[in-house]
Amino acid sequence: MRASTFQILIIGSLCLSVAGLSGGLYNQYQRMAELQDTDTQYRQTLDTLQRDSSTLKDAQEKLQYALKDLKQMVDTGELQANTLDPMLDQWAQEIQELRDGLADRATVADLTALRARLEQIEQQLLELKTQPSLPPSTSSAAKPKKTARRKPFTLSPPFSVLSIEYRGGERFLTVAPPDSRSLVDVQLLHSGEQFGAWSLKVLEPNAAIFAVAAQPDQIVYLP
Repeated sequence: MRASTFQILIIGSLCLSVAGLSGGLYNQYQRMAELQDTDTQYRQTLDTLQRDSSTLKDAQEKLQYALKDLKQMVDTGELQANTLDPMLDQWAQEIQELRDGLADRATVADLTALRARLEQIEQQLLELKTQPSLPPSTSSAAKPKKTARRKPFTLSPPFSVLSIEYRGGERFLTVAPPDSRSLVDVQLLHSGEQFGAWSLKVLEPNAAIFAVAAQPDQIVYLP
C-alpha cells in the first residue's frame, strides 16, 4: 500500500509539473504572438511615417520653387516700375512743353503739326497708364483714315536688346535704354508687356515683333 501510494504521489507530481510547464509554454506562446503583432503594427506605423515624410519633403520642394518664382516676379515688377516712372515724367514734361509752344506758333501748318504730335503723345501716355490687353478707346479708334494714309517705315527702338533669358521655362527679352550701364534700367519683356510705347507681341527665335501706337508692327532682330 505504501509503495502504491508513493507511486501515485510521484505520478501526480509529474502530472502537475507537466501541466504547469504546458501552461507556461502556452503563456509564452501567447506573449510571443502579442510581440509579433506589436512588431507588425510598429512596422506599419514606420512605413506610414516614411510615406508622410516623403510627402512633406515633396511639398517643401514645391513651396521652395514657388517662392523662387514669386521672388523673380517681384524683382521683375520692381524693374518695370523703375523704368516706367521716369518715362511717364518725361512724357508729361514733353506734353507740357508742346502745350506751351502752341501759343508761340504763328502759322497754321505749325499749329496743325504740333496738335497732331500732342495727340499722339497723349495717346501713348494713356496706353502706358492702362493695361496692355485693354482695347483702344473710342476716340482713338474713330480716326482710322489718318493712320491709314501714313506710309509704313522702320522705327528705331527706344532700347537696346541685351539677351534672351529663361524664367520658369518661358523666354523673356532683356532690354535697356541705349547707352545705359545701370542694372536698374534693365527690363524683362514677356509677350504683351511694354517698353515705353513699344508692346512686345511675339518673341521669335531670331527676332522680336513689337506693336507701336499709330505705326505698323516693328521687327527687332536679336543679337
